[in-house]
Amino acid sequence: MKAAVIHEHGGPGSIGIESNFPDPTPGAEDVIIKVGATSLNYHDIFTRRGMPGIKVPMPCIMGLDFAGEIVEVGSDVTDWKVGQRVLCDPVDRVGGGGLMGEMWHGGLAELCKVPEHHLVALPDNVSYEQAACLPVAYGTAYRMMYTVGNVQEGNRVLILGASGGVGTCAVMLAKARGCEVIACASTQDKLDRLAGIGADHGINYMEEEFHKWVYNQYGKPHRRRWEKGVNVVVNFTGGDTWVTGLKCLQRGGKVLTCGATAGFDPVEDLRYIWSFELQVLGANGWLRPELEALIDMISKDELDPIIDKELPLEDVNEAFRLIEDREVFGKVIVKP
Repeated sequence: MKAAVIHEHGGPGSIGIESNFPDPTPGAEDVIIKVGATSLNYHDIFTRRGMPGIKVPMPCIMGLDFAGEIVEVGSDVTDWKVGQRVLCDPVDRVGGGGLMGEMWHGGLAELCKVPEHHLVALPDNVSYEQAACLPVAYGTAYRMMYTVGNVQEGNRVLILGASGGVGTCAVMLAKARGCEVIACASTQDKLDRLAGIGADHGINYMEEEFHKWVYNQYGKPHRRRWEKGVNVVVNFTGGDTWVTGLKCLQRGGKVLTCGATAGFDPVEDLRYIWSFELQVLGANGWLRPELEALIDMISKDELDPIIDKELPLEDVNEAFRLIEDREVFGKVIVKP
């Protein structure tokens, strides 16, 4: 089969396309999926580069998020059949918790062997491309915004890093709950596109300090009053945005976080936490019911994942570059 393969960790351009990589064969409790679409995440870049403390078996086929059609089933598989359309939930929830596309071969290939406990059924009206957007980015956003964050109608929600996969989903989920959405991005083009998916306001953080924008729009929060500022700050960037985000919150406000793309060890200012009675809520990944809820939303036309580009497998290094250089609005899809 054709596959995008690394034999050792490396930088940009280090993924090779192999046309005769061995076809997978199913174990008793496995299925073989003909991959229809794979979406990339920043985690795939970490896997390509190598992460301290994580030993990735080599050779490695990356691609955590993918969907396709079952073309072969193992001898003990009874709940799934050839021809079914499925999404792969990449987390091993019955073993050691490893990830498809990291500890085991993932979706950047024509075929992939998948243990049946990873499978999620897809209705006919949810495309492979839509489904491939879900687990890492959309599953994480759903858990952060709804399960953990419990955003409510009328909340003012400020979203940092709004133009990526998690960010665009967070915008759409907040809007679906009836929130007033303030999106931050680095270019006017991205802000225009964010307005097109539901953002009520846009802040170009390259040109304007976002906390000052909040003060001008809603007033500076006061520790004695439950007013002004915003109710929720979505901050999975960390770094030097962390304390600035706290400054935007009214008393009783929430910070929702699921990562730290700009730095995991920011300077902290605990005075805001206690004096404004702030809640700092973390979300880690997703659970199966959250993926099923997202699939149901897509099936009912309540959500349509934002796909920036679709590229062939041969252009996988370019797909990684787009993610790494942050030239993406939404998700990048790779198709074999």
